[in-house]
Amino acid sequence: MKVFSNEETFDYSWEEVSTANWRKYCPWNEKSTHVIAVDTISRHVDPQTGILRTERLITCKQSAPKWLASLMGGTETSHVFETSYVDPASKKVTMVSSNLTFANILSVRETVVYQPLSATKTLFKQDAQIVALCGGWQKVKNAVEEATVTRFSENARKGKEGFEAVLEMSRRVFREERQRLQLEAEKIAL
Repeated sequence: MKVFSNEETFDYSWEEVSTANWRKYCPWNEKSTHVIAVDTISRHVDPQTGILRTERLITCKQSAPKWLASLMGGTETSHVFETSYVDPASKKVTMVSSNLTFANILSVRETVVYQPLSATKTLFKQDAQIVALCGGWQKVKNAVEEATVTRFSENARKGKEGFEAVLEMSRRVFREERQRLQLEAEKIAL
């Protein structure tokens, strides 16, 4: 088993980050072109805790190394199942995702947590447990796990850059909408 861990700080409030998280894979994010579709399977709020629980299916086009793709059947499309929990009381977003494609060969379980560091900064923590389940030599398993960790590292950098663009655009759009509503309210008051 290999583990990938990453921590980043976003210079945005938890409210901005937790809201923009739902638009992470939108056209504003030019770094997430590998995401083909995001389908919401279920969503509900627990009346006792106020926690929003959402299940999504994320469809991606992957570009695995040729040797790894051939080992795994050569398909470029993969599916990831994600369950997220948004706890507004403790200001915590937790997302847990697992690969569905090639789960009999490679198990990837990723956990992402967003929590406020201050009123204007949010901590992002990412951990992924990667286990090659394919039979055979330990060298092959190690190579599969190492290639996956390398891909996670590359995607983490791109993911931060892309999410920063989404956060920036979200801030601008919300600011423009507040200004528009304020102008309308001023017109009505006159």
